[in-house]
Amino acid sequence: MKLEKVVVASGNEGKIAEIKAIFGGVQIISMAELGFTGDIEETGSTFKENAKIKAETIAKLYNMPALSDDSGLCVEALGGAPGIYSARFSGEGPAANRKLLLNRMAHTTDRRAYFESAVCLCFPDGKTYFGEGRTHGKILQEEIGENGFGYDCLFYSNDLKKSFGVADDDEKNSVSHRYRALQDLIKKLKL
Repeated sequence: MKLEKVVVASGNEGKIAEIKAIFGGVQIISMAELGFTGDIEETGSTFKENAKIKAETIAKLYNMPALSDDSGLCVEALGGAPGIYSARFSGEGPAANRKLLLNRMAHTTDRRAYFESAVCLCFPDGKTYFGEGRTHGKILQEEIGENGFGYDCLFYSNDLKKSFGVADDDEKNSVSHRYRALQDLIKKLKL
């Protein structure tokens, strides 16, 4: 399959940068570049459903292939929370999300966690492809590093043996949930 240009159905600059770095050889366009400034309501109950909602909306609106990622942090001791609510866990932004997570984890020794990503590529004709990926680690006792975004500075990567907050972009992109989901998608597309 020949894929030349894709709109990323996300307003998250961190995600868009990661997708550009990982999805090489394809021109990546942000929704903002096309003038889209609205919100797409994520009404799904899984990462996969939310990714499809966003990609379908943008593919139909702009009559172009659209790629969406829905991802989040899943903490074993919290029954998988914050999960699909990762970006809006506290309702007050990334710093408050991290603080709430640390508060909820204060009295637990089970700190196992994973980031999960579902990516969806939708074509204007309705054809849809998915990729899924996870990366495992644990929640740190405090923020370590300033790289990345979201919960990266609280996530100790089992693969890298360090916080995503101190990993450089290339290191993180080589083991991240988003990388693995995009690789899964690329394999299915036979790009």
